[in-house]
This record gives sequence, structure tokens and C-alpha cells, in this order.
Amino acid sequence: MSEFTVDVTDDNFESIVINSDKPVLVDFWAEWCGPCKMLTPTIESVAEDFQGKSVVVKVNVDNAPGIATKYGIRSIPSLLFFNNGKVSEQRVGAISKDEITSLLNQLIEG
Repeated sequence: MSEFTVDVTDDNFESIVINSDKPVLVDFWAEWCGPCKMLTPTIESVAEDFQGKSVVVKVNVDNAPGIATKYGIRSIPSLLFFNNGKVSEQRVGAISKDEITSLLNQLIEG
């Protein structure tokens, strides 16, 4: 975890993600997932770039299976984009920083 991302669990998901007043990017990942590891530097870079404008969190599906189940996560990495407590976009797989940035900017701009 970098200083710009937050690890989220079943216990704090609602307070950090659902109740956020900013758009939230949720990265569902696991230690054993190669593509997740490849995506990590991108997620950390986005988190740094969007500091103060959005919240970027990581959910380890092995440590928080309840969240993964609730949102139907079957493949990782999966990225969910939340706005006002609801999922507004979802992407599966290692997507580009440009695509992530574009989606976050759309949420921020409304």
C-alpha cells in the first residue's frame, strides 16, 4: 500500500467508500494475482494525482470476501468507481492509467 491509497475491509468499507463525499476508485486485488501486481503502480500513481479530489482504496478479496461477494467480483483486478455511494462504472482487468483518469475526471466534473 502506498501513502495515497487506503486498505479497506468489511469493517470500514461503508464509512470510507459509501459515505465518501468524493468519487472513490476501489481496486479489488489479491497477493497471488499477477495482473493485480502489474496494475498496482498505476493505481498508486492515480491515487497520488487525484489526492484531495477523489479517494483511492484497495480491497484484498482474500481478506474482505464479503465486499467482493456483495459487488459480484468474479475476476481480479476489478475496478469499481463509486459516486455518491453507488457504483457508476466497473472495469475488469489491467486497464490504462488514461482510462482510469478519464473515468475519475468524469465523476469529479459531474
